[in-house]
Amino acid sequence: MTTIADINSLDSELALADRRFILHPLLGDDVSDRVVMVSGKGCRLTDAAGREYLDATGGLWLAQVGHGRSELAEKAAEQMRRIEYFTSFWEFTNEPAIRLAERLVRLAPKPIARAYYTSGGSEGNDAAIKMARLYFHRRGEPERTWILARTGAYHGSAYGGGSATGIDVYRTGFGPLLPDIHHLTPPWPYRSELYDKKDPTDFLVAELEDTIERLGPRKVAAFIGEPVMGVAGMLIPPEDYWSRVQEVLDRHGIILILDEVVTAYGRIGEWFAAQHYGLEPDIIVTAKGISSGYIPLGANLISEEIAETLASDGGFPHGYTYNGHPTACAVGLANLDIIERENLLEKAKTTGAYLLERLHGLEDIEVVGEVRGIGMMFAVELVSDRSARTPLPTPPVPLPDVLRRETGVIVRNCGHSLVLSPPLVLTRSEADQIVAALRSVLERLRPDGEVG
Repeated sequence: MTTIADINSLDSELALADRRFILHPLLGDDVSDRVVMVSGKGCRLTDAAGREYLDATGGLWLAQVGHGRSELAEKAAEQMRRIEYFTSFWEFTNEPAIRLAERLVRLAPKPIARAYYTSGGSEGNDAAIKMARLYFHRRGEPERTWILARTGAYHGSAYGGGSATGIDVYRTGFGPLLPDIHHLTPPWPYRSELYDKKDPTDFLVAELEDTIERLGPRKVAAFIGEPVMGVAGMLIPPEDYWSRVQEVLDRHGIILILDEVVTAYGRIGEWFAAQHYGLEPDIIVTAKGISSGYIPLGANLISEEIAETLASDGGFPHGYTYNGHPTACAVGLANLDIIERENLLEKAKTTGAYLLERLHGLEDIEVVGEVRGIGMMFAVELVSDRSARTPLPTPPVPLPDVLRRETGVIVRNCGHSLVLSPPLVLTRSEADQIVAALRSVLERLRPDGEVG
């Protein structure tokens, strides 16, 4: 019989071993706390000490179908018994990779026609930048190397995508980054001071036009952007922003790379955010929700024109060991089946609208400056002075830690905002639990960042 003492002993043993042997992203040696997750079901997680949590982050924005789906484990095992892996380089391929690519192309907006596989978003954004530059090189325009991105953007932590990322902590100290990257002002309507009291979209489009003119229209290869900027704090652009950006890019023959690593596969209530905004991107970078995190997988979706150019002259000389991994693609197909069968796109809209309405109720709290959300993406921006919209000082104890310890609800902080991206299977009662947990902490949060 397993006792509480046995559970606590195992938890302590694992935590100690973790501190000794693992280097974690974004965690300093001065932090001794470890939460050892051992199981999950739906939106619920359980740690090695037996404590239950409500996952309001979806892991890292990706648990579309929720935790503990046995059918995905069974699909992986079934595929492994047939053939677990063989390379997809050269002429080699496999049935799950073919079936998934066909399905993705049918789900995607125009002019998407082909898929290129990766193991995640960082790989995908690196590959997309190479695709854009090589496309123009092979078309006789090798001077088109500039990539336009945005301040606050997150495009992964590999070298190319990391250079396009516009957040200092992911760039500082790594030496020279990829050249010919220019960062533009982000669409963040709440921060009206960014736009010199002008209409945000007017300001941003004018800045884009001026930047293209200054760099040289025939020297810009691509604009890479998240439809909704996640790590920047769930920044939702004005509804006319993306259509006007695409018009400028099309006029200058500049490739639009839509980084949908977070937003694709139902996160905002459509298969792709491109469909919500009425866009026709040349490249869509996807990962995360394609497999709901059950296995590493990503797919860049590419227009026929770009794909044909990349396939010419010996093919695209850039590949990953796990391109088109048959087990990963089989799980991806089964994951899409669940999203369709359980109507999770519509659920993201309806449950998302319910949670957003409840979150707006937090705006009566002094430190809440703005609540924003779309589909199953939400942010609560925190301020020390509502009238001046002064950002709240960084709390000495991170608010997600306080929420986790006191309420068992897991959220994430991005800048001065608490962000949420729960699994699409979230229930209304779980949404209520999230809001109640936030209120219990935010009502005690002082303008100096201390929790009373």
